[in-house]
Amino acid sequence: MGAVILETYRLILRPWREEDAPRLYDLCRDPEIGPAAGWNVHRSVEESREVIRTVLSGPRVWAITLRDSELPVGSVGLKDTTAVVDPEPELGYWVGRSYWGRAYVPEACEAVLEYCFTMLGERRVWCAHYEDNDRSRRVIMKCGFMPMFTRLEWVEPLNEERRCRYYALTVEQWRVRHNTRSWRVKQ
Repeated sequence: MGAVILETYRLILRPWREEDAPRLYDLCRDPEIGPAAGWNVHRSVEESREVIRTVLSGPRVWAITLRDSELPVGSVGLKDTTAVVDPEPELGYWVGRSYWGRAYVPEACEAVLEYCFTMLGERRVWCAHYEDNDRSRRVIMKCGFMPMFTRLEWVEPLNEERRCRYYALTVEQWRVRHNTRSWRVKQ
């Protein structure tokens, strides 16, 4: 099976490529991006290239690109959550500061959620944000996630403890909100 590409009205979610490293660096050297999500500011294009190779290269991680340019403006992906013992997906995302306020992240998240529930057959998806990340909280609320619990967590890359809020969305809750497909899969 080839790489999954998700398309929305304004976005194409595609795998990250090593040649995206300069763009990733431009976005992730901003101190408003990484630390809010629990990772350090990127210090070089080569560091960004290594992040593409090691962190962003998975089959369930996408570059958020604008349909008209295909330049990455952020990232969205799934990982196994630490919220519960059994493996369940957790949605994560970020977008460059110059793209804030344009609803690109909710649009990308909705496409990934639909993919999770309709193509992967997931029953529940998790999402989380650090307590002081209000932008992330608003995305989570727009996507229909329900609050579950809050706990203190050690954030290794930043060498600090933070309060993290967890949310979940079941396939049944998602179906109530969605009747039409907003994306398509290309392989």
